[in-house]
Amino acid sequence: MSLNTADKIFLVIGFIDFAGMFIALGICLHMAYTKMDVMLEYLQNSAVLSTLTTLRHGGPRGKLILVGSISDFVTFPNFYLKRGWVCAEDVLGFPAALKRKLVVLQYSSLGLLLVMAGLATVVKLGFV
Repeated sequence: MSLNTADKIFLVIGFIDFAGMFIALGICLHMAYTKMDVMLEYLQNSAVLSTLTTLRHGGPRGKLILVGSISDFVTFPNFYLKRGWVCAEDVLGFPAALKRKLVVLQYSSLGLLLVMAGLATVVKLGFV
């Protein structure tokens, strides 16, 4: 059985997307184990973080949720500021280099999820 060109392209895109998701998870776990103290130190006044800090001791899954939440706070601060979940001074005082890493991680993860959803839609519609 040989694959046509469309199937090969679909396979390559799917493999790259799947590998990208594992790389993003690895980066997120690396940040959780190395930068967690720094991130939590800069978000001390935020109300929602007091409930999320218990996830710090929840193993890898809890650390992933905590880093993902902090990444949300930094990437989309207006949403959380309007609801009073995050303190404005905490977001403004967050280190620029760490903020940039979290924003890139957030947007790349969202992009990878969109690509995966697009691939699933292509399969569901029967194009491949």
